[in-house]
Amino acid sequence: DPRLWDTERLCHHLARCGVGNPGLLRRLRESGVTGRMLLELPPCAPEVARVCCPAERLEVLACLEQLPQQHVDVMKVFNDPVHGHIEIHPLLVRIIDTPQFQRLRYIKQLGGTYFVFPGASHNRFEHSIGVGYLAGCLVRTLKERQPELGITQRDILCVEIAGLCHDLGHGPFSHMFDGRFIPMTRPDLKWKHETASVKMFEHLITSNKLEEVMKLYGLVLEEDMFFIKEQIGGPIDETACEKSWPYRGRSKEKSFLYEIVANKKNGIDVDKWDYFARDCHHLGIPNNFDYKRLLVFTRVCEVKNQKHICTRDKEVGNLYEMFHTRNCLHRRAYQHKTGNIIELMQVYFPFFAFHKADKYFEIRGSGGKVYHISTAMEDMEAYTKLTDSIYLEILHSSHPELEEAREILRKIERRELYKFLGETRPETKKEIVENNSLAESIANSKPEKDPPDVELKAENFIVDV
Repeated sequence: DPRLWDTERLCHHLARCGVGNPGLLRRLRESGVTGRMLLELPPCAPEVARVCCPAERLEVLACLEQLPQQHVDVMKVFNDPVHGHIEIHPLLVRIIDTPQFQRLRYIKQLGGTYFVFPGASHNRFEHSIGVGYLAGCLVRTLKERQPELGITQRDILCVEIAGLCHDLGHGPFSHMFDGRFIPMTRPDLKWKHETASVKMFEHLITSNKLEEVMKLYGLVLEEDMFFIKEQIGGPIDETACEKSWPYRGRSKEKSFLYEIVANKKNGIDVDKWDYFARDCHHLGIPNNFDYKRLLVFTRVCEVKNQKHICTRDKEVGNLYEMFHTRNCLHRRAYQHKTGNIIELMQVYFPFFAFHKADKYFEIRGSGGKVYHISTAMEDMEAYTKLTDSIYLEILHSSHPELEEAREILRKIERRELYKFLGETRPETKKEIVENNSLAESIANSKPEKDPPDVELKAENFIVDV
């Protein structure tokens, strides 16, 4: 609806349609004329009359009247179990309704933790929608309370899209893929799911031809694509990190916008707000952190010549609760010994055997090229097809090469899990170079009394560092 357009979006649309000369667009910007002013104020109103003559105004109105009705910004309502009934922008809905985003329905949020906590059945799909919603809540709150920040509708939409798409690059079983499987199968590869999220976002936009839709909603792709990707994965140019301002999507004046989805400064961001609330909800663990209260007391302040998102000093107790919730989730759920055992059983045998028998599990990517589970992230078309379903593919496969892998998965199904022998923490900082040497050290150690009658080997142990 052009009545809702701010000055920047109005001028961008007119320039794209070839309406108005540069002088008119400059006057519109300088006077802060909005879509509502042009459409609802009479021609004699001083706000309009001093900016454009009657002929120019008629030309602008004719351009706006040609907008197709189906592109009116009608928000869609989602019923979320954590946040309740939430409104999602139609551009975000278009992104959600793509194969690349729908893939997140089939990737568990907590990976192997689901085998320990029966309620942890939620997926990356609903978490991503929640982060997109909370990102919009925070940036709108800042816009309403501090209009001097100059937050535009473009900024809001870009932040929401970044929140929605920040986890597009997760592999099967979420962090087990990038935290365990990739380091084991491709130890020389420096790969992060954030990098894959940026590539998957690019693939999502181009393969679904959403560029024109994004332009229709006022986005300037030359700037906003950079801005969205930088919020997800950091500066596009790694060498730019050495500069005083490494980002290209937005200027230093809007540095605070980069602290909403993934806050590299202090870790307080809407991604954590959602997964704390969502994981606690599904795990049955209390969550005493109140993000809604934090929203009320959040402001942008200038600290050392740069604008940051800050909060009132009296909210320190609420922030303590946030970090306490994180600690509690890690101790009680994320690092649960049984969940870790199951993930290790899945990785060290099924996925390792699968890696050796890659040729039996072909994933077709762009141009018909064949990829495997350990290489699928090199092609986003192939990676789109890689989800948690790999577990059942291994379990129900008939290839003799995967018999060992199938048997391990059957043990998980029958709850015949490896036993937890113990854990230790080094008293001083120690760098671990070879995990295999730790297993050998344990196997070769002799108990002080009652030595066992069996001979233990390094392959009888799994050491998780």
